[in-house]
Formats: sequence, C-alpha cells, structure tokens
Amino acid sequence: MKMVTVLGARPQFIKAAVVSRALRAVPGVREVLVHTGQHYDPNMSDVFFQELDIPRPEHHLGIGSGSHGAQTGRTLEAVERVLLLEQPDWVLIYGDTNSTLAGALAAAKLTIPIAHVEAGLRSFNLHMPEEINRILTDRVSSLLAAPTEAAVANLRREGIADDKIHLVGDVMYDAARFYGAKADAHSTILAELGVAPWTYILATVHRAANTDDPRHLHAVFAGLDAAARDVPVILPLHPRTRAALQREGLLARLSRLNLIEPVGYLDMVMLEKHALRIVTDSGGVQKEAFFHRVPCITLRDETEWVELVEHGWNRLVPPMDADTVSRAIAASLAEQTCPAIPAGLYGEGQAAGRVAELLSRDRPGGRAAA
Repeated sequence: MKMVTVLGARPQFIKAAVVSRALRAVPGVREVLVHTGQHYDPNMSDVFFQELDIPRPEHHLGIGSGSHGAQTGRTLEAVERVLLLEQPDWVLIYGDTNSTLAGALAAAKLTIPIAHVEAGLRSFNLHMPEEINRILTDRVSSLLAAPTEAAVANLRREGIADDKIHLVGDVMYDAARFYGAKADAHSTILAELGVAPWTYILATVHRAANTDDPRHLHAVFAGLDAAARDVPVILPLHPRTRAALQREGLLARLSRLNLIEPVGYLDMVMLEKHALRIVTDSGGVQKEAFFHRVPCITLRDETEWVELVEHGWNRLVPPMDADTVSRAIAASLAEQTCPAIPAGLYGEGQAAGRVAELLSRDRPGGRAAA
C-alpha cells in the first residue's frame, strides 16, 4: 500500500515524525513524503528533518510564500501532479495549513481517500484562514483522526458519519514524550543563551492576526517588552514577524527582548520545558506548554484547544493593548500553584501507532485516474 504524505509547515513535520516512524514499522506500507515548501527557511524546515529523523521528501515543491489564494492554488496544482505520478492509495495530511487544504482538494478531485490527522478542531472563528482549512479538509476526508473528545463532538455535530471518525489521541503528545529526553541529552540552547531553567518567559508570535494588524503587533510587543522589565523574555523570531516589526519600525525599539533566530525542534523543546511561562499565539505551542507542565498565555481571541482553558493551563488574552498583555503575564506569574493535571486529556502517547493501524487496516482500492 502506498500513501503520499503532504507537509508544508513546521508543526506538520513534528506530527509526521512520529506517524512516519509508526508507518515504517508496518509491513507492505510505503510512504512518499511531499514537502510543499510553505515554510522554506532552512531553520524552519530543513533542520526538522535532520533532528526528527524524518526521511528526506521525494518531492519538494518549492511553493514559498504568497497570499492565501495564490499559495493554496500553486500548491494544489503541484500536489495534483505528484498524485497523478505516484497513484497512491491514501493521501495523509496534518493540521490546518494551506498545504493541508491544497493536499485535500487535490486528492478529493482525483477520488483518492484522504486521512486527516488532527481532525475536528474548531475555533468557531471563520475569519481565521486556519478555520476554513479545517472545515473544508474534514468535509472531504475519509478517515478523520481526532485528538480529543471535543474534536469528535465537533465532527458529529457537523454531520460527519461516525464510521469516518476515530479518537486516536494527539500525535503531538507522542512527539513531546519521545523527543523530550532527546532534547535534554543533546540541546545546549540554555547554555548558549546564558539562562537558567525557570528564570525566563518563552514567547512566540507568528499568526497573521497579530503580525498583519499594526494595532495588535504594537500591543503584543509593547506588552512583552514591558514584561521583560521583571523577567527575561526569549523570543525566537519567525520570518513573517521580523518583516512586520521592520515594517512598523519596531525592531530597533525592543531593547529588553531577547530576539533570537528560529530554533530547531530539540532546542524549542528545551526552551519550552524549562520556561517559567510561555506566551504564544501558536496552536501547537499551547499544547506543548501543557505537555511540559508550563502555564501558557495565548495572545488570541479564541483557541481550538478549549480544554486547556477549561482546566486552567491556558489563559486567552486578546491583544488589544500593551497593558492588557503585560497585566495578563504578571497575573500568571503571581499564581503560586499550577492547576490540576487532567488524566488522558490527549491520550496516552500512542496516537501515531493508532493512526498507522487504522490506515493499514483500511486498504482502499481506489486509485487516481491519469
């Protein structure tokens, strides 16, 4: 059985690392990796394949950046060519990026069954491009691997047939468990930055809602800069965010923040594990904060990981002004105890094996027509 896996962004490389390892253990399964190039900076993609021991992609599409429509359209066209060449039994996709949607549309139009890992997540904000990608991808997928009970409930509420929905747990939890020890053994990032464990805040900012809106951008970074008066703030700077800060003339004014280049996965895990708090607008980092038992402040109006808010591990802070951001960070730092840890929230760390089992068990006969 052959499957084509479509990847394009950093979080997808992490998810694919554990699932691809599980698939390689299944006799008779061949996986063909396609890297769309949605993240094309070497620090944002190449290093992940090295650190996570992911096989080199057989197809690199080199799509690069662009508007949502242009990027999705170019990716759709390029993925379709790959699928016609490879004739897979399955197309495997992850998450909610433009690469995810393009892979789903290309496969659906060629009647190739689609497996969507991390299905069923909803922020209920249709102004988010990721929300559109999630909904459309789930509608055309044949196998929906949901990470949580809430995700399963979302899919059922939308009328998805029960036989397509599978609660597998979160593959990111698998990755956190597997690579956490490896990070401790191999990462030297704390020594390189000259920081001790649990003495700093780790921040990440990359979502368009924060980088492309000048008011939000100013609020986020002024708030972080204010927080850095009391606790050092380390911020690996996404290329999109760096460009936005330069556009707004903010980059030279953030003297308190420790702005560093994007880091590899093992270094990021090390920074997350040993942070006093994590401040982010990333969906994946919210979860990784919980996996490493670090309270999180999320600079967004909503989150797809609602259970983390409900259990007190994550607080949502719409970044309307700098005071709101800095006060939320200060309030979190003032808390003396961490919330209780809910059992089995994201499974037991066996999600990747469950996905591989489902795919190998259900061997569809349909192939793409040339």
